Amino acid sequence: MRKETVLITGANRGLGLELARQYAAAGCRVLACSRGPGEPPPVAGDVTWLALDTGNEDSIATLARDLQTEAVDILINNAARRGDTGGLDTLSTEDFLATIRVNTLGPLLMVKAFRAHLERGQRRIVANISSRAGSVAEGLDADGDYAYRCSKAALNIATAKLAFDFGLIFLALHPGWVKTDMGGPEAEVPLAQSAQGLRSRIHAARPRDSGCFFSFEGTRISW
Repeated sequence: MRKETVLITGANRGLGLELARQYAAAGCRVLACSRGPGEPPPVAGDVTWLALDTGNEDSIATLARDLQTEAVDILINNAARRGDTGGLDTLSTEDFLATIRVNTLGPLLMVKAFRAHLERGQRRIVANISSRAGSVAEGLDADGDYAYRCSKAALNIATAKLAFDFGLIFLALHPGWVKTDMGGPEAEVPLAQSAQGLRSRIHAARPRDSGCFFSFEGTRISW
């Protein structure tokens, strides 16, 4: 039997890198995608590093063509940008649209480009790494990250809409406040714990879960 194939965007650091390491350690074939040039970080196992800029539609289409004969079991849309955090006073059109392009449009374009690859797979799961910051009911606090919050709220409705339209399994997943460069020094959740929790949610996903919003711990998050 072929190995389960997992495609991860933003896999060169932080949560994406930890997910790549854990999936590879579990015996999966990992297609690890990153935007930046240079040597990829060391990851033991069956890992293939691929160039991908999820903020660039041509880059996404090129990768899909390069992998056109592949089957993908799990697509993890992890690549994201934080954007400006200074609140309304420092909000700019350029930063806002750049954040939406990567955090919301990028995952949608990935599904568009890799839908056939996923349909050839056995698991047929798309995991969109969202955030509780994108929940209208639960996501309000003092941070001034308007672009990030709006991008994740938009990603959540995109996940629900994709689940409504297509027969794959689509999940919106909150990884917690993770100890990464994006999470910052005060973050609470260890990287390995978040990645393990996300993998558990993905592993347990069934068609009835499609379009739902879960934390890495397995609790449902309000929209």
